Amino acid sequence: MEDNWHNRKKGILVRPGRPAGIVLAFLSLLGCFIQAQQKKPSCKVAIDIGHTEKAQGATSAHGVGEFVFNRDMAHILVDKLVQDASTDAFILDGTGKSLKERVTPTNLKNADLLVSIHHDSVQPQYLSKWVYNGAEHSYSDQFNGYSLFISRANPHPDQSLTLATDIGSHLLQAGFTRSLHHAENIPGENRPLIDAKLGIYQYDDLIILKLPPIPAVLLECGVIVNRQEESELSDPNYMKKMAAAVAAGIEDACGSFASSPPRITPSAMRNSSD
Repeated sequence: MEDNWHNRKKGILVRPGRPAGIVLAFLSLLGCFIQAQQKKPSCKVAIDIGHTEKAQGATSAHGVGEFVFNRDMAHILVDKLVQDASTDAFILDGTGKSLKERVTPTNLKNADLLVSIHHDSVQPQYLSKWVYNGAEHSYSDQFNGYSLFISRANPHPDQSLTLATDIGSHLLQAGFTRSLHHAENIPGENRPLIDAKLGIYQYDDLIILKLPPIPAVLLECGVIVNRQEESELSDPNYMKKMAAAVAAGIEDACGSFASSPPRITPSAMRNSSD
């Protein structure tokens, strides 16, 4: 090969020969590959919309079904996760499916993590009546705040707790308040409190938590029978702020699981189909 560098004249640009051009092209492609790898989602996240249109769960202080709140928050959360591009997030298909059918490996589509979105109520003895728009509704302004639940019966209890801890930490940092009313020693509550600071409870028998073959967390975003908190949970800016905090927690968990992802095991597949 002729050495153009030694034959150059002062002030004359010497173009690189073909081999040098190939090297530059290779380096350019390598840079694109590295950039693509950096943007590659670290894990796949299934977001479950709690309840269904036919069975909407709790009813808010203003008469709105819990499912409406769950659906809206779930979609905002998925949009945020997709926008961040660090996870591959999707809405879990719950149409016409029982809870057991929702969490089968087939319906989970090889997801690495599951987060079920809900909105909270209180026990009947704390409810009062009021009239809104000519209709009577139940409300309680005594309790407010989010709650997180995991099941120790899940095949990945420690990773479920890590996911809940990451979500709770970001919610707390963003200024959201956790609720401790599920730990009260009364019928219907008395849930073991794993982390009082972050509002994390243990609820072993919830199907949506114990049957998935992957780490799972249930998030109660707030108490919709609380009239003030219901208004906040209906506000788009408030919802986006909460979704951003939850997404940050999910992304942290995905990052920590990257080296040893919690994959579906044969035993977990059998348990989820029981």
